[in-house]
Amino acid sequence: MFQVKDLSFNYPKNKEDTLRNLSFSIQDGEIFGLLGPSGVGKSTTQKVMTKLLPKFRGEILFRNQDLRAYGREFYQEIGVGFEMPVHFSKLTALENLAFFKKLYRKNADTDYLLERVGLIKDKNKKVAEFSKGMKVRLNFVRALLNNPQVLFLDEPTMGLDPKNSRIIKDIIKEFREKGGTVLLTTHLMNDVEELCDRVAFLANGAIAEIDTPKNLKLKYGARTLEVEYAENDEMLTTSFDLDTFGKDPEFLDIVQNKTVITIHSSETSLDDIFIKITGVETDE
Repeated sequence: MFQVKDLSFNYPKNKEDTLRNLSFSIQDGEIFGLLGPSGVGKSTTQKVMTKLLPKFRGEILFRNQDLRAYGREFYQEIGVGFEMPVHFSKLTALENLAFFKKLYRKNADTDYLLERVGLIKDKNKKVAEFSKGMKVRLNFVRALLNNPQVLFLDEPTMGLDPKNSRIIKDIIKEFREKGGTVLLTTHLMNDVEELCDRVAFLANGAIAEIDTPKNLKLKYGARTLEVEYAENDEMLTTSFDLDTFGKDPEFLDIVQNKTVITIHSSETSLDDIFIKITGVETDE
């Protein structure tokens, strides 16, 4: 769907490039996560790829054609959800959506989408009266208005409660299952692990790592198995090599003769990987 080669970008007032020679591809029907600390260039990358920042260096191909060659028809194929929702606050939710629907040749079923995100009862309420979470959900609906083939989503579940976050993530997964492609940026590693097929970590304006969440965990995690068990009224913990624990006499003795409380592999989390690669803690 996208091929990005040696992408660099510099804001006019900055001495240094915000993006430095980024190269990656996004496959058709893939959810691709773009991760990194604030200010590293995630939103800038999205703005370049949505033709909002045209003066970039390098090459971007969309469907094997130079992105610069596309005109307004490009926007008929994509949906964009920015991190900070921008709505007409004096208009109702339905009036907001009706305005933006006029920009597209094809439209999604607005009532269906509002029903899915829990806003159907508030569709005639002015957006000024909406909570932050309601505005986030309305922003997500707006990204889907034109039945896009590609979604650019920046922190789509930020500020949502678990129930509404689950609804948004389910819709994103359904979008992929129907053949849609997603570029997702977020600081919520649980969302990344649940949604993303592959992720790219940005550090200092450059890509530091690209792989699947599972492969990254295997690469950065220790291959050990930790067992917590009770013995003589004490709680004890022992670790074993993940490759050989099945033949380890001590492990076999514990599982056969002791009261095992917990047993799990010491798999590293994506939060830990984020910190290790970027040197910055996540906001979750």
